[in-house]
Amino acid sequence: MAESIQMEIQSVSEPEPLPGKPIFKPLKAQEMSDGKVQFRKVAVPPNRYSPLKKAWLDIYTPVFDQMKIDVRMNLKSRKKSADFVHAFILGFDIPNAISLLRMDELYVESSEIKDVKMLKGEHLSRAIGRLSGKGGKTKFAIENSTKTRTVIADTRIHILGAFSNSKVARASLWGLIMGSPAGKVYSKLRAVSSRLAERC
Repeated sequence: MAESIQMEIQSVSEPEPLPGKPIFKPLKAQEMSDGKVQFRKVAVPPNRYSPLKKAWLDIYTPVFDQMKIDVRMNLKSRKKSADFVHAFILGFDIPNAISLLRMDELYVESSEIKDVKMLKGEHLSRAIGRLSGKGGKTKFAIENSTKTRTVIADTRIHILGAFSNSKVARASLWGLIMGSPAGKVYSKLRAVSSRLAERC
């Protein structure tokens, strides 16, 4: 009787074998996304476009080789389209804004009068008047000399052109804001524009 009780206790106390560890096959990328191709967009600030272009292969190769992820870069069409619409919204005419789509070296630069000099009231109004000139004469002279286009919207100034040309136009406009006579600005423009023409 004692033996039978001891045998029953031993049989009950033996642990049951655990089930085997399940083995799952690795999921494919399409299976993880229910068969849909997933996209991830990364916004690139304008000041990082050039470095990205230069280092593109160094970025693309490890991502594709190690992670098996395809990467595309479409800076030109997207950026140029956005710049075109942005230029029109700022006040540039359609033919001038379209030049951003046709020529790679063109861009739009924006600034405010207060960035140059803090002006208020009548002083600000006179500065805006000096930028345009009588009947827009000063504005047109700067545009024609520097091969740029400018929009003066209240206290904001927008310049469309190549880098070197925009720099000359900006210096002329800022000189007018600081109070330089139009004649002095014209003489500087003639000298600088002749140098720009020689480079071209």
